[in-house]
Amino acid sequence: MTKKSSASIKVAIVDDHPIVRDGLKQICASSKDIVVTGHAENGVEAVRLCRLDNCDVLLLDIGLPDRSGIEVLKQIKSEMPKLAVLMLSIHREDQYAIRCLKSGASGFLNKQAASLELITAIRQAAAGRKYISASLAQELANQIGTDHETPPHETLSDREYQTMVMIASGKTVTDIAGELLLSVKTISMYRSRLLAKMKLRHNAELTHYALKNNLVE
Repeated sequence: MTKKSSASIKVAIVDDHPIVRDGLKQICASSKDIVVTGHAENGVEAVRLCRLDNCDVLLLDIGLPDRSGIEVLKQIKSEMPKLAVLMLSIHREDQYAIRCLKSGASGFLNKQAASLELITAIRQAAAGRKYISASLAQELANQIGTDHETPPHETLSDREYQTMVMIASGKTVTDIAGELLLSVKTISMYRSRLLAKMKLRHNAELTHYALKNNLVE
């Protein structure tokens, strides 16, 4: 086994899927300057792991079983503002990246990103810099100088936004409640709030809006 130097970048991984965690560990192990120091499966464990102060960069999945990864990100940054956090997701960058960066993330990566891209992102985050992909950089550049009002979906809270995306993806309120470990009543409340904020009447209009704005696949 290759001995890691004292200057190695210490990385912790938070993802509820063992196969994904193992894959991320293998990618990190391919680089001599990166060492994985711990892992967690949910938001509660993630916060506890970070409090041990044994990592330089945290790889944090957005889709955790107990809490939204963005909620976990906000808590971690409030307690440990200097910790670099890279968000991972199966969703496209234009769905969650900006929201993550505004919440304090050092970068956002789709889980299908190439191994080299992940290594580059980890190194940049450890150096105190933000990481964004070329495609996201282009999207941000396209928005510069564009005079437009804030899109309705950007006024939603993280939970409301998550609920909107899941409804637009064809999931029922009951499905969402089960997946997020929340009550049907709570999800129904999020649904009512987001429909009111976006001035939409029902799920069909919500789905149409999400598809039109490329918020779902």
